[in-house]
Amino acid sequence: MTAWKQVRIPLLALTFVTGLLFVGKVTLQPNLENPKIKAFVFPEEVPLAQWQPSLTDPLKTPTLDPPELLSQKHYRYIDNNLSLDIEMRYLHNLSNADISLLIQRYTSIKSSAIMRQQEGIGYYGLGVNQQQAYLSACINPRGGSTFTHSQFRNNRYLKDVRFGRILPVLQGQEALIDKRCLWVFMSIPLRDSSPEAAYQILEKIWIPWYNWWQPRFPKP
Repeated sequence: MTAWKQVRIPLLALTFVTGLLFVGKVTLQPNLENPKIKAFVFPEEVPLAQWQPSLTDPLKTPTLDPPELLSQKHYRYIDNNLSLDIEMRYLHNLSNADISLLIQRYTSIKSSAIMRQQEGIGYYGLGVNQQQAYLSACINPRGGSTFTHSQFRNNRYLKDVRFGRILPVLQGQEALIDKRCLWVFMSIPLRDSSPEAAYQILEKIWIPWYNWWQPRFPKP
């Protein structure tokens, strides 16, 4: 069975349900605006086994002051003289959730990343820049982590449109299509190791980091 046949029925159901929600929303609350996203303050520390928290500097906001950026936080950890930097950004109204594009916009990195998938978690990207190995992904409000915009979009269509969300959507408390993302960018120095060895360290860190954050995804 082709991928199109597998998603055709859910997409048809999505179109039908979306139409019903839209008609209901306009009928019941014709002047309703898009729901406002609540402010979110990142915790000062996040536990990470075997790693000790260290002092950090605030993240710099890009010159263009991107409208999708709501808040951000820089975490740093040390283990056996190996430093780990994790940049967290809370984004909303993402018209394009492609992580490669976000990396280019927010950092000086221009090289491409390789994409991998972790069962039970989702997709992420790995790359090297200036002797730093990095792992990056978008933690979604619902569904697994994503690296490309198409993965993010599929999560929205297949995970956001649920009967359990009809009431908060109609009441204007939540958006029907939830375009928020907790963008993770973690990096370690290569030192004398190969990129693949550094990737394995990052992947080992990524699993507990994702498992800590996903159930704590900010409320809309």
